[in-house]
Amino acid sequence: MTLLSTQHSIRGNIKVGLLTIAAIASLYAPLSNAAPIYKVVDEQTGQVTFTDRPQDYEQQAGKQVSQMAITTGNETSSSASSSMAGSSDANGLPSNVSQTKVTPTASAAITKTKTPVNYQLAIAEPSEERAYRRPAQSIDVAVQINPALQADDSVRIYLDDKEVAQGLSASIGTIDVLPGAHTIKVVIQSETGQAIKQVTRTVYVIQNNTTLQNNKKIAQQLLAYQNLPWYQKVLLKLRQQEVAQSQ
Repeated sequence: MTLLSTQHSIRGNIKVGLLTIAAIASLYAPLSNAAPIYKVVDEQTGQVTFTDRPQDYEQQAGKQVSQMAITTGNETSSSASSSMAGSSDANGLPSNVSQTKVTPTASAAITKTKTPVNYQLAIAEPSEERAYRRPAQSIDVAVQINPALQADDSVRIYLDDKEVAQGLSASIGTIDVLPGAHTIKVVIQSETGQAIKQVTRTVYVIQNNTTLQNNKKIAQQLLAYQNLPWYQKVLLKLRQQEVAQSQ
């Protein structure tokens, strides 16, 4: 009886360990399998909320819940959108936050009495009503300017009035950004710091609830594995090797 009880206990612990490994592997699965993002509109106030848990709002009166047709940002930090390829500005190089600075072209004439330029400024990325999952996704910003930036003028990118980068592109991590609406502002400044032109865009950040729940489950399973006796961990590793060889 003692032998049968021990074997039953070992099999149970091996099952826990295998579930732990499966859960760890699922953590690194592409987020493309995550729940879609939904837009929730309060009919009385007009307040907009973005979520990946629509069931929290569907039972509430006066809430309109609809699945978003837009895409979310990149899963990891990356360069800005390739839609900038048509721009003739040689200063539009990809950058991380606060790493790229616009420099004057060598052919620009440096004068103190230069003629003011009527810039056309636009935010190519992010698009309207773009939502990002925190903390896995980054906010990629891409700026278009016409004509090319003149000597001594600079482009500055802000998130909620805080400067995060200089240049025509930036990648802003969301790990320290609170869920909710946020404002992206791009400003062209003169040498004296005067704002020549500026544009803004609102983006939304939501907490990735699916990831949080998976992380919590994995943490519990890891704790159960760590509490196993050493000989059961050895048996579990041997079992894992047998499974790997049989595949």
